[in-house]
Amino acid sequence: MTAIRVAVLTDLHGNSLALDAVRAAIRKERPDAILVGGDLALNGPDPAGTVDGVRELEAEGALVIAGADFDFSAAFPWFSDGAPESYRIAAEWAHDTLGTERVEWLRRLPAERRIWCEETLVLLTHASPGSQTAGFDAVLDPTVVVERLARTDARVICCGHTHIPEIRDFGWKMIVNAGSAGYVLDGEPTASWAMVEVEGDQVRAEIRRTPFDELAAADAISARGLPGDVYRAATVRTGKLVR
Repeated sequence: MTAIRVAVLTDLHGNSLALDAVRAAIRKERPDAILVGGDLALNGPDPAGTVDGVRELEAEGALVIAGADFDFSAAFPWFSDGAPESYRIAAEWAHDTLGTERVEWLRRLPAERRIWCEETLVLLTHASPGSQTAGFDAVLDPTVVVERLARTDARVICCGHTHIPEIRDFGWKMIVNAGSAGYVLDGEPTASWAMVEVEGDQVRAEIRRTPFDELAAADAISARGLPGDVYRAATVRTGKLVR
């Protein structure tokens, strides 16, 4: 029996340099399917180029979903009084840079996609089943994790949102959090993505790391000069959240 191989990438956040590197790495792997898990535009220096690159993937057969790009207040619940002005300004800049046609394409994206690998159902969602903003954070209470897993009958849940790549196999379900291909926060400034292999009733998954020119991406953010860009640039450069 031949394994079905599915590449998963998510949370590009306007980092077209990282996307180009990941696309090249995935192309060498020749997977059977590619899943793109949302949050494509906000924060990085090239939202238009990133969206165009993802649309090229879609034209080649990739499945693409929406993220929390248009709901960043809900995506960052630690901001009790709403997202700071710097987030609003960055979102407006990205909106203007994208232009009407790309924004309309983003808004038309579905919240989730499903793919059957023989008898195994794989769900692509941004944060968790049924939610673009309630993710599988590492510190989440185990009972909440189980409750969120039970929202879907899929065997494999492919997601992102936390920007921390990890794989959790519960036996009956597997969480494949691809991390972030453009704005990772685990301290390793490379693009993270995942490869899932389904062979019969066996599921295997692996986190992959692809280097990109993080200094050039950080410099492009700094050159933009928006409020908060010094912190965004430092985050891309170090792979750690700086704020």
